[in-house]
Amino acid sequence: MADRKSVLKAPPERPELDELLAQSRAMPVTDEQLHEQRVSFVYGNAPEDSGITRDSARKAAERMRLSD
Repeated sequence: MADRKSVLKAPPERPELDELLAQSRAMPVTDEQLHEQRVSFVYGNAPEDSGITRDSARKAAERMRLSD
């Protein structure tokens, strides 16, 4: 069986990263930022030869309705 000792030890201290993560958690996400994330997700996950462009992904995201 593979030796997995590296998983068992504590991660290294990274105070700069911890501070950046804390700052990002405190920032609210705007509707515009959420919309652009959705567009990026659609475009980034489209097959290469699908003909989907950022503009067509943006139009599709505008028509999409999310419900709770």
